[in-house]
Amino acid sequence: MKTDQAPPPAEQIFQLVLGYMPAMALNIVARLGVADQIGKEPKAISDLAKATGVHEDALYRLMRALASVGVFREATGRRFEHTPGSELLGQDHPASIRPMTVWMSDPFHFRCYADLMNSIQSGKPSAEKTLGQPVFEYFRDNADESEVFNAAMVSFTNFCIPAILEAYDFSGIQKLVDVGGGHGSVVGGILQKYPSMRGVLYDLDHVVAGAKGLLGSLGVADRCEVVAGNFFESVPAGGDAYIMKHIIHDWDDDKCRVILGHIRQALSGRSNGKLLLLESIVPDLNEPAMSKWIDLEMMIFPGGRERTEEEFQKLFASAGFKLAGITPTKSPLAVIEAVPS
Repeated sequence: MKTDQAPPPAEQIFQLVLGYMPAMALNIVARLGVADQIGKEPKAISDLAKATGVHEDALYRLMRALASVGVFREATGRRFEHTPGSELLGQDHPASIRPMTVWMSDPFHFRCYADLMNSIQSGKPSAEKTLGQPVFEYFRDNADESEVFNAAMVSFTNFCIPAILEAYDFSGIQKLVDVGGGHGSVVGGILQKYPSMRGVLYDLDHVVAGAKGLLGSLGVADRCEVVAGNFFESVPAGGDAYIMKHIIHDWDDDKCRVILGHIRQALSGRSNGKLLLLESIVPDLNEPAMSKWIDLEMMIFPGGRERTEEEFQKLFASAGFKLAGITPTKSPLAVIEAVPS
């Protein structure tokens, strides 16, 4: 029975403990590309199974379960059509979240979350116990999983960057340095909108190796220098603004101060220099927020955390910056601006 009221307490708990089941079901339909096989009209399960090369009845039972929570809609005759949510699983949808769906529901996550108790007991990343090494070293050594991760990060940036560009004015920045910028989707998107701006993409060598194609496709390769390096050791000099998307949340305060310290040094003597973080702000008390769940992701994997506004203020102060403003966007990320203190 559908109702606007909250479910009974026992049903609420059951819905939560069964959460791994729809997550794994979403992973499978996303990897199979089921959403790409459904057009404007309902599609028979037999056709979907044939197109994806899987067992017809098994796929039907999986799709029926997903339809019960609003992902796809079951029509008569064992046919399925799109809902607004399932449309976003299409690879070619302009707001596709398929890569992020594959990443967040990847069996890799299930393995690491199985050791969550280790993090709760120790306060340290349980993924290191699961994987036998720090997560970013694991990505360096496991190209397939690294590819899934990088595709998800690009997808998430593509999802967020229009809202960020709408909300924040980047004009006046002559040279923007994207620290830990992956394949360049953040700096590339900003350079597209601001044709007089120049950029620098900075990340580990095995990461920026995949940036050339993306920057070229955005038409900004001639204005964006690609530099390989480790932000725990240095950052490129010469920028009047330094930007990081979902980098600070990867690390504890001590490691963040190292990164911020390099940027603070690079901004020395630049009167208009600034730091821009694209991060979530954790809200107070019981307010629902994705950031409170991503905070667990940070605890389990790299050992970082999501932060409240007060925690950002304290972190900035300890690294020679002061909070200058927070610009909310229509995405999960805000633009957090800091200037040298």
